[in-house]
Amino acid sequence: MSKGNNFNILVVDDEQDYCDVLKMILTGKGYKVDTCSNGQEAVKKLEKKPFDLVITDLCMPVMDGRQLLEEIKKREYDTEVIMLTAHGTIEKAVDAMKAGAYTYVTKGRDPEELFLEIRKIRDTKKIRRDNAILKEKVSGRFMLESQNKKYRQMLELAERAAQSESNILILGESGAGKEVLASFIHQKSKRCDANFMELNCQALSESILESELFGHEKGAFTGADKRRIGLFEASNDGTLFLDEIGGVSINLQAKLLKAIENKQIYRLGSSTPINVDFRLITATNHNLQQDMSDGCFRDDLFYRISTIVLELPPLRDRPEDIPLFIEYFFDKYQREMNKVITDIEPRVSQLLNGYHYPGNVRELKNIIERLVVLSERGEILEAYLPSDVVKNQNYRPAAAVSEIDYTVSLRDYRSKVEKEYITGLLERYPKDMNKVAEILDISRRQLFNKLVEYDLK
Repeated sequence: MSKGNNFNILVVDDEQDYCDVLKMILTGKGYKVDTCSNGQEAVKKLEKKPFDLVITDLCMPVMDGRQLLEEIKKREYDTEVIMLTAHGTIEKAVDAMKAGAYTYVTKGRDPEELFLEIRKIRDTKKIRRDNAILKEKVSGRFMLESQNKKYRQMLELAERAAQSESNILILGESGAGKEVLASFIHQKSKRCDANFMELNCQALSESILESELFGHEKGAFTGADKRRIGLFEASNDGTLFLDEIGGVSINLQAKLLKAIENKQIYRLGSSTPINVDFRLITATNHNLQQDMSDGCFRDDLFYRISTIVLELPPLRDRPEDIPLFIEYFFDKYQREMNKVITDIEPRVSQLLNGYHYPGNVRELKNIIERLVVLSERGEILEAYLPSDVVKNQNYRPAAAVSEIDYTVSLRDYRSKVEKEYITGLLERYPKDMNKVAEILDISRRQLFNKLVEYDLK
């Protein structure tokens, strides 16, 4: 039995028996199937839930198949349409194909013809989705979009550094996007057409890590049944990204240093030198200065890998970017899970925007994925949030007493605080004046009066 793999089909036909039979057969093949009896009902269902495919009869009362097709195309739904036609309406079906229908199938003929067309659409959509996800993963552009001044300055420095051959060290907390930044540097470098090889050094034992980096000859150790090249060789002419380099043992650090300095390596079990030409980017969430003081990290290796140091700010220091990420990940997971979110409880948005995200962008991504998975009937409820988000908000602390100017009047001080608060909201929701007005509990007109009063753009 073939699997539909979350492929959603809507069957539209005024013959209920036909709908029931087709639903039974397609459900048995692993597809998710819904039915209705005319185009108007279909439009209502499409407004509430995305469908990959609509199979519709051409001739129906209330709204026929051709009119339904026009509605689908007008609304730009990512939905293919197969027309079901009788012998006397083939000409109309061909006309519908010119208007955007995927194909037509004549009723009463071998049903395998219809199933074949469905499989074609399913496979094409899957390839398209896989390619989009792969492209997104490779580019990671969404994580590089920021309204934060410090982050944009760091990105500009990264782009300039990419043009050089200097070794780059990226510092930042776990989940802040170090691997995305490394990929960005590679794409902007002169080596962009060659391999970008990456490895998390902390995830492997010392022996496995050494084999992964340097490769090995057949028989070099138990289980080495064939020769294998390592990442140093695989990244020749390209870029080698070593994540969490702070977790490498002192013993292996010495071998890394030698390989980086000489651009020459030896496979395990071999005495033949191999010349390699690679661009090195490393990253860590460790405090390497402290590690050097503690004798856990070699000074000479640090200075070799840190010609240029880029510091990634944590997400909590980029509060103006949080709404952008929330919107992006909601869109991403709705597409991937074939869901439509129509309602988000107001407090959910407040909690998501007020949370401090110790796990950075990775944690935010996981939270949004969880919300979409748990959503029912298009609703996101506060009950779906992890307890940490509900209990541990991180609101900006009030100004310290020593910072307050006690020489100004109460009115002037109140105006100063109000202006700062509105400015902060505008930074967080730069494109949503309705949201700002809602949080302030004032009308949109009153908000614009405040913008004029405080000369805020």
